[in-house]
Amino acid sequence: MNTSSNPQLVPNAFELSRNSFGKLVLTTPDGQTHEDVVPVRAFPIQSPDRGISLLNSEGHEVAWVDALADVPQPAQGLIREALGGREFMPEIQAILSVTSFATPCTWQVLTDRGETNFVLRGDEDIRRLAGNTLLVTDSHGIYFLIRDLTALSRDSRRILDRFM
Repeated sequence: MNTSSNPQLVPNAFELSRNSFGKLVLTTPDGQTHEDVVPVRAFPIQSPDRGISLLNSEGHEVAWVDALADVPQPAQGLIREALGGREFMPEIQAILSVTSFATPCTWQVLTDRGETNFVLRGDEDIRRLAGNTLLVTDSHGIYFLIRDLTALSRDSRRILDRFM
């Protein structure tokens, strides 16, 4: 396997640590060190724990992780921590109220990060992804994920139906 054209590594064959500046440092099995490595999910919504690319400071892929669960600790924890700090996509767990069924309107929702309000500009800002997954974009461009439409309460689904 030529690692320069295919940077996939055996999950336990690389080392990942933080330097004194808090940046991730990747050390490959051949001893090559890459400073300021950034993990990026290939499929952040459909498969958040599969297909993670580790990019160097120039944006070039230096390693590929097929499944995050296969990466031993502490490297797995470092990758999860870096991904959490980089990505911000709250998951809507309930739609509590809307100011109007005409857009623009303000939605009050409960997310996995707490309760919040946002402005929905138009019906086109609610997009269906695969299956029962929806992506809602607020007026500031922040994405809110509804992972499973059927898991919402009946009241939440009723409100959502008025916009779809």
